Amino acid sequence: MKKQMLKVALPKGRLGEKAYKMFADAGYDCPSILENNRKLIFENEEAGVSFFWVKPSDVAIYVEHGAADIGIVGKDILLEYEPDVFDLCDLGMGKCRVAVAGKKDFCDNPERSLKVATKFVNITKNYYSSIGRNIEIFKLNGSIELAPILGMTDVIVDIVETGTTLKENNLDVITEILPISAHLIANKASYRFKTEDIDKLKRELSKKD
Repeated sequence: MKKQMLKVALPKGRLGEKAYKMFADAGYDCPSILENNRKLIFENEEAGVSFFWVKPSDVAIYVEHGAADIGIVGKDILLEYEPDVFDLCDLGMGKCRVAVAGKKDFCDNPERSLKVATKFVNITKNYYSSIGRNIEIFKLNGSIELAPILGMTDVIVDIVETGTTLKENNLDVITEILPISAHLIANKASYRFKTEDIDKLKRELSKKD
C-alpha cells in the first residue's frame, strides 16, 4: 500500500531553507528540492513527505484550507491573521522581534494621535490599545522605514532582526512589542486524520532545537 504523504508548505527564503534543513536532518529529506529546476512540488515517497514553496504570508492560508497538512510560519503571521489552524510548537529558529521604531530624536506627544506606518495592522492596534494610546494607522507593504523619514508618520511597527536597516536610515527601536520565531502549524482536519504521522514529525523536529 502506498505510504500516506504529509504535505508541507515551506516559506520561500532563508527561513524556509533553514526549515527544510531541519526536516532533512530529521529524516524527511527530499533531494530534488535542492536541484535547479522549475518544479513546484517535491516528493519523497519513501519518507512520506511532499514539500512546496510559497510566499511566507501565504503558508497559513494553504494550511488552513487543507492544501497543506502542515507548514512553517512566523508567529507574527499567526498573530496578525489569526488563521484557524493548530499551533503545534515553536521551532526556536528565525528569531526576531516586532518593534516600534522612529527617528532618533522622536518625542511622543500624547495630546494628538500617533501616526504609525505598518503592515501589521492587527498587532499594532492590539498593542496600542493595550497601553491606551490613540493612533492613526497607515498600512504599507514595503519600504516602511520611508514613512517617518519623509514625515508621513511618527513611527513604524515592523519586524526587526539585526536593526541594521534602521541604523542606516537614522532610525532607532523605541519599544519592543513581542518576540517572533518560526512555528509548526497543522490543518485541523489533517491533524485528526494524520495525528500519528504529524506527532512523530513534531517530535523529530523538536529534537533539532
